Amino acid sequence: MDVRDIERPDPALIAALQQISSATATGVLNRLGIRDSHLRGLTCWSPGAKVVGPALTLQFMPKREDMYGLEEYSDPERQLHRHVLYRAQPGDVVVVDARGHLGSGVFGEMMLTYFKAKGGIGVVIDGCIRDYPKVKELGLGLWLRGVTPNFHTQTDIVPFAVNVPIACGDRLVMPGDIIIADDDGAVVVPVALAPKVVEEATAHAEWEEFSRQMLAAGGDLRKYYPLTEEARLEYEEWRKTRGA
Repeated sequence: MDVRDIERPDPALIAALQQISSATATGVLNRLGIRDSHLRGLTCWSPGAKVVGPALTLQFMPKREDMYGLEEYSDPERQLHRHVLYRAQPGDVVVVDARGHLGSGVFGEMMLTYFKAKGGIGVVIDGCIRDYPKVKELGLGLWLRGVTPNFHTQTDIVPFAVNVPIACGDRLVMPGDIIIADDDGAVVVPVALAPKVVEEATAHAEWEEFSRQMLAAGGDLRKYYPLTEEARLEYEEWRKTRGA
């Protein structure tokens, strides 16, 4: 089965994005013209996890009897959800449009054990997984709508395409887009905008640190968040003391 691979970004870019939260990323992207990059409805099932990596994409579609049959189980290589995992490389995130379905477990323990061994770091699914008690022990980052005991094609949907544009959490995700996901949720960063996100988020984080210190010392919210012109002069002096 011919499944295309994704183009992976420079590791230095991924390392820089590791320092950026999902909240900061979506705010910066909003200022860059991407109004809402949050994958809605997906919550973190691995508290404290943070992943940043390129998206391998998997698309599910409604099951139609003339296009799906038991041969998918007589020949496992016809199961497309396997093929997205075959493409996994260290640092990858698998992102799945499972149509928000709550009755189909896209992956289970065995599949995700394989993904983890190949270096996969995160699973972002507009839908469910199964075997959650075992899967959570793997240490993968998990952003899901829920969990289910059902297997992937047990009810109404089937895997349909790998590494194609998908809708996940009501957002367009292109193969190779960068995912930033943490306890706040998962955000999709278009590759072309990623360097600008790093640039703007770094500056944003710096002035927020100054504001945080001022507010913790009893400073006026109206002055320090966001920075007024008066506060910005203080900020520039603060930067000089830090050697910036």
